[in-house]
Amino acid sequence: MKIFEAAREFVRRDARLVERRLFATVFEAADPGGVVDALRGYQNADGGFGHGLEPDKRCPDSTGLDVETAFDILLAAGVHDDDLVRRACDWLQSVATEDGAVALASPAIEGYPRAVHMAEWTYVPGLNPTAGLVGRLQTMGVEHPWRDQAAAWCADALAKGFPDDAHAMHESLEYLEHTSEPDVTAVREWLPKLAHYRADAADPEYGVTPLHFAPTPDSFWRQLFTDDQIEGHLDRLIADQQEDGGWAITWEPPGVAATLEYRGIVTVAALRTLKAYGRL
Repeated sequence: MKIFEAAREFVRRDARLVERRLFATVFEAADPGGVVDALRGYQNADGGFGHGLEPDKRCPDSTGLDVETAFDILLAAGVHDDDLVRRACDWLQSVATEDGAVALASPAIEGYPRAVHMAEWTYVPGLNPTAGLVGRLQTMGVEHPWRDQAAAWCADALAKGFPDDAHAMHESLEYLEHTSEPDVTAVREWLPKLAHYRADAADPEYGVTPLHFAPTPDSFWRQLFTDDQIEGHLDRLIADQQEDGGWAITWEPPGVAATLEYRGIVTVAALRTLKAYGRL
């Protein structure tokens, strides 16, 4: 069975509703309003998102990580819902520091099953996820007082230097691409110094790859990488498709359901990247 057809069967069989609606929108011209409808089930009365929208913690409480996941889904679907996003921004403002920074999660996750890596470090406000949230709002063209305050905090934080982790760097680049003159050379020279950056397509370990930084050929940060680097990671992405049609993950979620949910997420993302680069 071909790459796309096998992956489609996996999504239809094993992915959760929100990924099935996203798949239908991206690949089958379905109404993107269905994606928004699916997301509403994850939005809390406080405006934030929870209920394991990002599956590594099963906590119903709102978290910054779940809000970011919601924004990613909206961007992937090419749809915007003013009320849904505004309420999420209001929640971000309510939990931010005085300077506007937010954290990935909170101690509320400790009362529910969670992956081992979802620990105390996720309670600390930082560029991950603040910069990524700001960048996504800028991409969506959403204005909000929290966005402006958080953008100023990000500028101050990055003026002190780049982060040393690839996840935080990825978030920072989401913000930096919307600034007036991002220093592409400085970013390129910093990448090899990052923890969890997987430059070598042959490396089977967990990590952030060039395709995460440049998931489409017209991504702003595509200029960081050579054609050979991108092509090598695209080859690896194709090779990593599993016999059941989906893509595997390289970490341990908190359970079987969460594992399938995350596999649905990365499978749809893999298909979107392969489609964008003309590999389907």
